[in-house]
Amino acid sequence: MKRTLPTFALQAWLCGMLLASPGKGQPTADQPGSRITLHLTKASLREVFSRIEAQAGVTFSYGEEVIRDGEKIDLRVKKGDLGQVLQQLSQRTGVSFKQVNNLIGVSRQADKVSLETNRATPPVPVTGRVSDEKSEGIPGVNVLVKGTLTGTATDFKGNYSLSVPDANATLVFSAIGYLTQEVPVGNQAVLDVALQEDINQLKEVVVVGYGTQKKSDLTGSVGSIKGSQLMDRPAINAEQSLAGRIAGVNVSTNSGRPGGRTAIAIRGFSSLNASNAPLYVVDGIIWTNGISAINPNDIASIDVLKDASATAIYGTRGSNGVIMVTTKRGSQEGNQLSYNAYVSISKLPEDRKADVLNSSEWLSLEEEVYNNAEKFDPAGFAARRYQNPVEKRKSYLVGNTLGNRELFSLDQDGIPRPLYDVDWSNESLRTAISQGHNLSYTGKNNLTNYGIYLGYASENGIVKESFQKRYNVRTAIDQQIKKGLTVGGTLSYARTQQGGVDDSNGSYNVLRQIIEMVPFIPYKYADGTYGYGGDYAGLEKIDNPLAQIYENKILFNSNAFNGNTYARIELTEGLEFTSTLGVNVINNINPNATSSRLQGGSSRNSAGIASNETKFWQWSNRFNYVKKINDDHAINALIGTEKQNFDYLSFQASTSVAPDDYYAYNNLGAGSTPLAPSSSTNSYQMESYFGRLNYNFRDKYLLTATGRFDGSSRFGKNNKFAFFPSAAVAWRISQEDFLINNGIVSNLKLRASYGLTGNSEIGSYRSSANLSTNSYIFGGIRASGSTIGTLANPELKWEKTAQYDVGLEIGLFNNRINVDADVYLKKTSDLLLDAPVPATSGYVISTRNIGNMENRGFEISLNTINVENGNFSWSTNFNFSSLKNRVTALGVNNEDIIYGFKDLQLLRVGQSVGSFYGYLREGIWRTEEAERAAIYGKKPGDVRISDLNSDGLINANDRAIMGKGIPDFYGTLANTIRYKNFDLLVELQYSRGNDVFSNIRNSGEGRFGIANNYATVLGSWTPDNQDAILEQVRPVGYSYFMDTRKVSDGSFIRGKNLALGFTVPKAVSTKYGVNNVRIFASVQNFFLLTDYYGYDPEVTNYEQAAFSQGVNYADYPKPRTLMFGANVNF
Repeated sequence: MKRTLPTFALQAWLCGMLLASPGKGQPTADQPGSRITLHLTKASLREVFSRIEAQAGVTFSYGEEVIRDGEKIDLRVKKGDLGQVLQQLSQRTGVSFKQVNNLIGVSRQADKVSLETNRATPPVPVTGRVSDEKSEGIPGVNVLVKGTLTGTATDFKGNYSLSVPDANATLVFSAIGYLTQEVPVGNQAVLDVALQEDINQLKEVVVVGYGTQKKSDLTGSVGSIKGSQLMDRPAINAEQSLAGRIAGVNVSTNSGRPGGRTAIAIRGFSSLNASNAPLYVVDGIIWTNGISAINPNDIASIDVLKDASATAIYGTRGSNGVIMVTTKRGSQEGNQLSYNAYVSISKLPEDRKADVLNSSEWLSLEEEVYNNAEKFDPAGFAARRYQNPVEKRKSYLVGNTLGNRELFSLDQDGIPRPLYDVDWSNESLRTAISQGHNLSYTGKNNLTNYGIYLGYASENGIVKESFQKRYNVRTAIDQQIKKGLTVGGTLSYARTQQGGVDDSNGSYNVLRQIIEMVPFIPYKYADGTYGYGGDYAGLEKIDNPLAQIYENKILFNSNAFNGNTYARIELTEGLEFTSTLGVNVINNINPNATSSRLQGGSSRNSAGIASNETKFWQWSNRFNYVKKINDDHAINALIGTEKQNFDYLSFQASTSVAPDDYYAYNNLGAGSTPLAPSSSTNSYQMESYFGRLNYNFRDKYLLTATGRFDGSSRFGKNNKFAFFPSAAVAWRISQEDFLINNGIVSNLKLRASYGLTGNSEIGSYRSSANLSTNSYIFGGIRASGSTIGTLANPELKWEKTAQYDVGLEIGLFNNRINVDADVYLKKTSDLLLDAPVPATSGYVISTRNIGNMENRGFEISLNTINVENGNFSWSTNFNFSSLKNRVTALGVNNEDIIYGFKDLQLLRVGQSVGSFYGYLREGIWRTEEAERAAIYGKKPGDVRISDLNSDGLINANDRAIMGKGIPDFYGTLANTIRYKNFDLLVELQYSRGNDVFSNIRNSGEGRFGIANNYATVLGSWTPDNQDAILEQVRPVGYSYFMDTRKVSDGSFIRGKNLALGFTVPKAVSTKYGVNNVRIFASVQNFFLLTDYYGYDPEVTNYEQAAFSQGVNYADYPKPRTLMFGANVNF
């Protein structure tokens, strides 16, 4: 039996060979930095090999005959060279060694005799190619015949050739960053192998602020994803591809709309009024508009900086965490052409459709409402305030002479029956087909490395007429001008076009109307006119959802240009200077037009165009010094300066009453009623000085100190500058003598950090006295002028977040089990709030620093290789994140702040930010409780609300916290199984403890008689149904409480991704001139387990605002998506 460990050399040439005989062992070439300490007594040879492997980063390959029962070895070495240790072993045991890179073949003298005996047997030639999971060739892979000294390495394209003794031989493939694989030769003359990337080694180098670091040298909390992992789980945008990948990073896809909202929160929320979005840094340059426009296929890696040790280098912009994106550059393997494509089919699962009333059910409910009105309001009923619905319908019969729409016909009993029964969900939604294509060409020569990347994605939404198209072009080049001088850069352009439907928080939200439009009004009448709520007396006068979809055009067009260039100069040994300049220019043009064919609302027959332009540039200059002092000390120092400038300009114009819909937004001048145009501008500047020092003592004790001095034009004149420091330490316990020979613990590191970061993402002029326009009467004539609208605050300063973090990294059994755990506490002070000021000042509010908040949590990532046996492997990735958020100070006296629709949301000291505030529903008043209900002015069948202060009244004083939108914990569980050329991924996502407040339920189970309702109202209270959950149906406006009925548990378990892939054997693909082909099929959102009754519990219509998490109005549903694709390399 052979034993190997996944730590291998990447060179493609032999770096030292050793053939030793008993008594004359020859040492291998010394491994730089590999010092071995052994204290072994009566150890087996297998145990000796294991201890050497753990310390020297080599792997021994040997057959079972090398290990002899009863052979025990005493070995004492202190900081010895690998060659010296192997020489001692050879002398004591009679084994021979041969080294190919970091792979060492082991044999005994008997093996040589055996080879001589069998020399008459002709060797069997074997050739093949070794590739990665993307079917790209891997250079420098060690290929060794198991149990022999025969071996070779792959060339720069991944090809190899060698001879094996016979068909019973087994080849061992190993390389740095990949799991070792053993493959029997059998009768195969061509043997192609795809190596699986090693989970632990993928994290070996991570991107941090203004540089990179070894994972082993990190003192901070950083999560990483490689580009190959992103390709395993295809996503249309880069933000969604982060979902569930890294502990402590909560990615909420709040809308199923193409290009819809994605909110990312790293370790909770740090602000109330400022942005909670993380800082995005792409190839070292800040991106001001997120990363949704980046083609996921262009990403080489994503690194998420979570704790203050990692984020403090970004100072005032680091409190929400930092997402570092590194894009792909030129090839390292010569010229390559790659093409990836997919097609997907999306549909709303049947079990997630809204269950609403059909025509017969709604009309029966209307009659019940009328009958209950007689009991509820006898005086109003006698005064004929309510119309008999059966009689009313006779006015809408076929052939009526009243000019009303024909909605009913008489049945054989003379009763009006509806002509239409429209399922608005089926009519408005569709099965959507999308596609994407990516083409790249990369290459290199001795001095130049370059890449060209093209991408196209066309995503159609499941709501008709909704779509997004994205076009991406990107180039990258790195050029060594001369020794010590390298320049390079990237240039990218992304064009995004979206066609949307109204999914805002108003009455014309199409998703709301799919639920609320009554089914007996048609999409269109025979004369081509759209059905309209006003066509039937008593209904809300609004257009049907299909009419809005086709006649209310909402378009978004964005053009994003991003470029950066750098020059890196090696000034002397270990000292390097880098200058980087980056520019973002984003132009958005958003036209809209509402047709005259619509009948509802004030915006019909109107059009407008809104446009804006954002310009941002960043110039960074930094020195980096790396120095190793003997074998004990190493330092890595960074100092730098940076300037940032941001400019924004917006303009919009609109008109109404155009002579024809043809003009729409194509000619706003055609409208007879133009509206006054408007414009705005915004700019800010930042100036920064930063530094970082990493100190490493004997690869055991690590120290990081970071500081950044930021100045911003956004803050008061007395607080323009602030300093943000951090410090972190780490102890690599596994490098201590008492653990270094341990066969179980392969990595053990304890780290701790503290630091201060800030949040400057507020309006540019919040500290200034701002002018506003006003009018006045002078001499009987109205005149306009300007007044100071807000009070200046020269003391306005940064929101500051102090973060404490303790982390533990564990690797067991040669890192087959990896655990990364963190406990953190984030304390945010000087929260920015709009505070009232004395009326005598002449102002209403002023922005001030008067609040504190904290987030505390625990997060853990567990990565395991459960099975690794020849052609079969099974690995598991699990992450878990807990979060507790609470407000710790508000205003001067910690007074509550109530805000939002119907005063729904509450800020209260000691509670989670954005808690839902309302009434606690106890149930429905029963008939036998009529006397007690009368105390509160209620009757049996009414909602029973808790009288919290027992004063006999139900009013605002009886409100309480009903829930919160922030989860208690969340995470993912993913299993990957590989067998030969097949790979299978099963990924689950979960969230627990988050509540959802649904405004649509407020109307869907109320407002009887003016809109459609959820089918749940069929179980409303009646004298015969006293235990009902819902109140008795009554005329509209009767019951409109913001109570706990509208709050649902939003916990869920989701089948996030189910993907099956197949890599075509090389022998097949090469026949058609293709190097590698991988095909795959996946199902996204393949199941959802939740008690939430709406489309999806993962909702927030207000995106990144901390105080409105979990508030849902009428969300765009998330589909189930079946995807097919292929990755081809030429």
